[in-house]
Amino acid sequence: MDLLAEVLALSDVRGAVGARIEAGEDWGWWWSSATPRASLHAVTAGTVWVGLPDGPPLQLLPGDVVLLPGGAAHALGSDPAAVARTGPRTFDDWHLTGSKTVSIGTGPVRARILCAEYDHDRTVSTQVLALLPEVVHLRAGDDPDGLAHDTVRLLGRELAAPRAATGLVLDRLVDVLLVHVLRAWLASGGTPAPSWLGALGDPVVAAAVTRLHEEPAKPWTTATLAREAGVSRATLDRRFTAATGESPGAYLTRWRMDLAARRLRDTHDSLDTIAAAIGYSSGYAFSRAFRRARAQPPGQFRATAQSEGNPTPADTSTAPV
Repeated sequence: MDLLAEVLALSDVRGAVGARIEAGEDWGWWWSSATPRASLHAVTAGTVWVGLPDGPPLQLLPGDVVLLPGGAAHALGSDPAAVARTGPRTFDDWHLTGSKTVSIGTGPVRARILCAEYDHDRTVSTQVLALLPEVVHLRAGDDPDGLAHDTVRLLGRELAAPRAATGLVLDRLVDVLLVHVLRAWLASGGTPAPSWLGALGDPVVAAAVTRLHEEPAKPWTTATLAREAGVSRATLDRRFTAATGESPGAYLTRWRMDLAARRLRDTHDSLDTIAAAIGYSSGYAFSRAFRRARAQPPGQFRATAQSEGNPTPADTSTAPV
């Protein structure tokens, strides 16, 4: 099992192109979202400056990618002065071309930028984007295997010569690009405070977390999990806590509650069915655990979640979690 892929899938991280920009000289563009979403900018040609929430503006060169996981509003511009003058009410004039590209600035095109946004399922507590630093800057020259650079080149070709289904291709490529940025960031040793991401850097903890994900309903103890990972109970407990910031038992409970939350929202499955699927002896036992973890009973959570985002869930009573 691929842990990163598993968490990205459960938290439903998905990207979409927010804007395709062709910029000339002396321009400033204000980037913001109605709801906070992670934003990513990939420069396929020219030079672009990004105004950061804290600190001086950041220069992006061709092939560079910057990810702002927190979704803070910010400025893009042709130079630091353009960034400094740009705000929510003071950006430069622009227009959409026939290919739905934003044209901004004066003179011929000097820079091309793809701007993307990423949303995620806030029902789930096990996240990826929320654990990243405020800014992740992947320079073209720092890409360890060149795959992010190759993806940016593909983006550049689509931007420079839009064809049938270009929008679809761009949306798929920004998902691929996010994975490459995450890989590069992890390879750089950038993992912050202990979290589930720490498991990716410790083979013993990774093996243990993988088993928990593979069989969440199994009656795991630290001792049985340690045997699966090939270490002593004390060793697993120490390494697991150091890497993730929580005990194996606490991690398993949180993962089970994430699986249950998705199933409560997306299906009509009974509490007994969900309980059995994630390792609880009865719907009552599951309800008590869910209330402790989410501060509300599962029935209330289901009603609220379904009214907000999924009014007609499917019947998957025979499907696994």
